Amino acid sequence: MILTVTLNTSVDKLYVLDRLCPHEVMRVGEVNNTAGGKGLNVSRAAALLGERVAAMGFVGGHNGALFESLIREDGIEKRFTHVRAETRSCINVRDLETNRSTEFLEPGNPVTAEEVQNFLRDFEAELPSADVVTISGSMPKGVPPDFYASLIETARRRRKPVLLDTSGAALKNALAAKPALIKPNADEIRALLHADASSQREMIAAAERLHQGGVSIVAVSLGKEGVLVVCGGGVYRGVTPDVPVVNTVGCGDSMVGAFAVGLARRTPMEEAIRCAVAVSTANALTKATGFFHQKDLMELLPRVRVERLELSQ
Repeated sequence: MILTVTLNTSVDKLYVLDRLCPHEVMRVGEVNNTAGGKGLNVSRAAALLGERVAAMGFVGGHNGALFESLIREDGIEKRFTHVRAETRSCINVRDLETNRSTEFLEPGNPVTAEEVQNFLRDFEAELPSADVVTISGSMPKGVPPDFYASLIETARRRRKPVLLDTSGAALKNALAAKPALIKPNADEIRALLHADASSQREMIAAAERLHQGGVSIVAVSLGKEGVLVVCGGGVYRGVTPDVPVVNTVGCGDSMVGAFAVGLARRTPMEEAIRCAVAVSTANALTKATGFFHQKDLMELLPRVRVERLELSQ
């Protein structure tokens, strides 16, 4: 089983407009509500790949009830910790004229110290059933800044690998706990290491620093260019096929879901990278987040190029 953690859950609203005109009244042509937060996108992708998935996080209020109702048909088991505060909403405005998105992300309401302890108790109870744990996104106010590190250490004591996808202080504070995999993008890895990693060689060197610091797999997301992976088996690059992009939101999360499935199944690294890039690309072909069509995945898998790079490259 894959156990996903999304502390800052949200109801994600996709608004589709013919054209986004700031400072004007806009009539929305289409609305799509999704149980959101990065870890829920991870959950859906992993479930679509055939894995049993249980999702954890904080939910509360009327929005929390809506959130839980939205995942009834996703094949995801609900293991949420209920809190008094209202679950947030996040809005993605899709401009059809430019094929670009504008996102409005609420910060999330505070949780109490007691609710944090309740989550930790629930997390420890679910760990024995987990093969792999994923932790994604930001933390709401009230959660200690080193909480992700605590979760990783708790999982490592049970010999459960943890995939961490976060940024900023949350990522920096968690590195000492040695997650099995992290997925920074280029900007995040530069900020994390205070390095001007512009070229591929510099990006690989930055990822190797993190790997040598105790992270087993460093997967640097390059957006439409694919992914760079530094691990014990060497350095790899997964190259994304050229596709007509519909929606990029959730592509990175889908990649994490695929990597989690790869770890759970002990898939060879090259095959795991191929699947992760194909799943991420298939997500870009749909309006939904953390979702893909099986036919798209099957068509994309043979088109993904995975290269093992020599350091001289």
